[in-house]
Amino acid sequence: MREPTIYEMSSPGRQGVRYPDPDVPTTPLPEGLVRETLPLPELSELDVVRHYTNISKKNYSIDSGFYPLGSCTMKYNPKVNEEAARLPGFAFTHPLQPTETIQGNLALMFELQQWLAEISGFDAISLQPAAGAQGEFSGVMTIRAYHLHRGDSQRKKMLIPDSAHGTNPATASMCGFETVAIPTDEKGNVDLAALKAACDDTLAGIMLTNPNTLGLFEQGIIEAIEIVHQAGGLVYGDGANLNALLGIARPGDLGIDVMHFNLHKTFSTPHGGGGPGSGPIGVKQHLAPFIPGPVVTVVEEGSQDVPPLFGFTMPEHSIGRVKSFFGNFAMMVRAYVYISMHGPDGLRTISENAVLNANYVRALVNGVYHVPYDRICMHEFVAEGHWNEAPEVSALDIAKRLIDYNFHPPTNYFPLIVHEALMIEPTETESKQTLDRFADALLKIAEEAKNEPALLKDAPHNTPVGRLNEVKAAKDLILCSCDLPYG
Repeated sequence: MREPTIYEMSSPGRQGVRYPDPDVPTTPLPEGLVRETLPLPELSELDVVRHYTNISKKNYSIDSGFYPLGSCTMKYNPKVNEEAARLPGFAFTHPLQPTETIQGNLALMFELQQWLAEISGFDAISLQPAAGAQGEFSGVMTIRAYHLHRGDSQRKKMLIPDSAHGTNPATASMCGFETVAIPTDEKGNVDLAALKAACDDTLAGIMLTNPNTLGLFEQGIIEAIEIVHQAGGLVYGDGANLNALLGIARPGDLGIDVMHFNLHKTFSTPHGGGGPGSGPIGVKQHLAPFIPGPVVTVVEEGSQDVPPLFGFTMPEHSIGRVKSFFGNFAMMVRAYVYISMHGPDGLRTISENAVLNANYVRALVNGVYHVPYDRICMHEFVAEGHWNEAPEVSALDIAKRLIDYNFHPPTNYFPLIVHEALMIEPTETESKQTLDRFADALLKIAEEAKNEPALLKDAPHNTPVGRLNEVKAAKDLILCSCDLPYG
């Protein structure tokens, strides 16, 4: 039985709050402000609390269970981050205040810019983009502005490896570039011969994800970057998988020109639910004049007794604002706390444990699940979710059956170059016990697929809603539960 809606629970005359009689004259509301017939529900406070509490229990979250979404890095968000973001000096300031009244906020942003630059090997940072996709857009627009400023208007071709993130071709197209796919070789790397063949004087750059979405470090990344640079192109680094590299390799040192950071992936700010997100970009010095602005700078040097004065500066040839005000500041606070608590050694440990956990799960299931690019992986790996002995079973069926084992499914059908892909990322925050239980569930599901495939085809069995037609659901939205039938 589905949960009744607030409107169905309504009972005439029931109230949650009773206000005292006013001790001042009342004034009627302006005409037309409120509809004459507005059927607001009439409920007690207890009705409302129970209703929303019961609904909340049906949600799956990182606080309630393991979230092995490959490519998304759904790590635990420490609660100390939330406490810091709610400090009055952060939570109750406004971006339109005079800068002299928000020096603490600006000092945090300035130091976060410096930390991200140090972690990544870049020379300049813009904190303004409000999501990874917006960071991607900002980075590629920065490349476009650089070429146009130099008079290279013929550079309209952006190379996209077929192991890159799915947003990459969309971003390049939005920025006015023609996209050209570069295939993957037999070891899961960018095919260098195909890359060379695609490079000419129309090349604007390449959008490179490293580690790629197969969960593999690009073994030829130095040569690939040199090939692109020799042709006059620039290298955009998709920073979504930075959780595998912290304290180990700096993208800027590898030769990457611009990269976005997903603060909600690598630096533990909340992920999912529609935001808010944060996707800063880092660039090498030659791109610094073009990044989104304004950025926080020191506008007046301090002394031994007087702190520096921070303010905002617009880079000389900036692509302009990509977000109202200065980005999602509360996300910056959370990332700042996370980085400061871990320090350089702790950040490296994060990546080492993320890589260890991914390889541990891969080793437990490999052989029962086919791993097509069978190398030591980085923070995630991709397996095939099908067997010749169970031809009717798909990766989607495996994902739905995992819900019955109380696990959120991994990413399905991505990257597209792996048949029936299951993309699994444990992150560093999960224990060996959790990983053992997850791997055991995958192995049991593999047995069921061969012996009782109907269990998978009909899954999930114990959720409030059964298997949905996801394509139809996306096109034919039901936005009010009162439109749903009982049962």
